Amino acid sequence: MTVPSPYADRLRRLPVQRHEVAVRGGVTAYWEYGPADADTTVVAVHGFRGEHHGLEPVLAYLPEVRVIAPDLPGFGESAPLPGRTHDLDEYAAWLTEFTAAVAPGAVILGHSFGSIVTAAAVAGGLATPRLILLNPIGAPALEGPKGLMTRLAVLYYALGARLPERLGTALLRNRVIVRVMSITMAKTKDAALRRFIHDQHDTYFSRFSDRDVLRDAFVASVSHDVREFASDIEVPTLLVAAERDDITPIEAERTLAALFDDATLVEIAHVGHLIHYETPAEAAGAVRRFLRIPVARGR
Repeated sequence: MTVPSPYADRLRRLPVQRHEVAVRGGVTAYWEYGPADADTTVVAVHGFRGEHHGLEPVLAYLPEVRVIAPDLPGFGESAPLPGRTHDLDEYAAWLTEFTAAVAPGAVILGHSFGSIVTAAAVAGGLATPRLILLNPIGAPALEGPKGLMTRLAVLYYALGARLPERLGTALLRNRVIVRVMSITMAKTKDAALRRFIHDQHDTYFSRFSDRDVLRDAFVASVSHDVREFASDIEVPTLLVAAERDDITPIEAERTLAALFDDATLVEIAHVGHLIHYETPAEAAGAVRRFLRIPVARGR
């Protein structure tokens, strides 16, 4: 990372510790933010190709909460799960076992692809008092406002999987393609914030273990959406959606919210699929209200 974070001052005040735990035959790296004795613990799951750093701007505005932020298996510093296909069923099973080992009974939060993983896990029996979905994938990606871009992405990942390994991996880590993706998703007109967003993607978006894991996760991300699981989720659920999301249009998010037994939808204006980078204070405020967390003195 070469561009300073706009949220650095807040993040510096957060205690953070790195840990590892064995789950489903692999080693999962995770980070613990905030006070160890907090009244509320949240397990936060990042999106496709990302890792735990992406959610830090939101955590910076939740200093009273203990947050457990793992890297998904095969991404960041977490090892792949040996001998397993990294599909949605596997990720949901991993999250269920990870939470049981590290933070049983925690609130569950998922962003983007993480919204699919967390919804699938909770629908499948992961016990949690509440579920939080940031930029939930509420409709098939191929049908979103940027459906053509998604189809091009399908071709891109297929080509990366079929080329000779060295060439295919280089294509999947190509910085120009990563930058095009970043430019497409960023909506802010703040030049400094845009530089930070692009630097985040340059730094963390290619930290996948190998192209097989990346292919499996991509297929899972475009083959499923939260609608599949909404009716089986009984706990209170918060959806934080963006009015300019290129992946799931806001109308689809409104339809999604109606599928839950008990859902609250918060819409954030002037932002797209990067709520966690562009409007983290607004996202954290929605989380704070949903979890009824008072503001700590001096924060």
